[in-house]
Amino acid sequence: MSQKTIEKQDTKIKIRKPKMYKVIIYNDDYTTMEFVVKILIEIFKKSVVEATKIMYDVHRSGIGIAGIYSYDIAATKITQAMSASRESGFPLKFSIEEE
Repeated sequence: MSQKTIEKQDTKIKIRKPKMYKVIIYNDDYTTMEFVVKILIEIFKKSVVEATKIMYDVHRSGIGIAGIYSYDIAATKITQAMSASRESGFPLKFSIEEE
């Protein structure tokens, strides 16, 4: 009978937080303020107060941060928001930027 010797190796696993991405919303001359607030509430799950503040940031500065998420969630929210915008006849634009 032969016996096998199993050597134990010390393995260190490093767990890193996923990279986070900002969803940027851009101002345009056609999308209504009310629609922007609606998108921020329904898709980005912002409160009315937060959504209104972000909408005014976009209106005044030309851009605003709709939220910060992992890449997959950010991309999904952008797709949902742009689809809802197109269905409503608005040219609202978004982009994703690494934090």
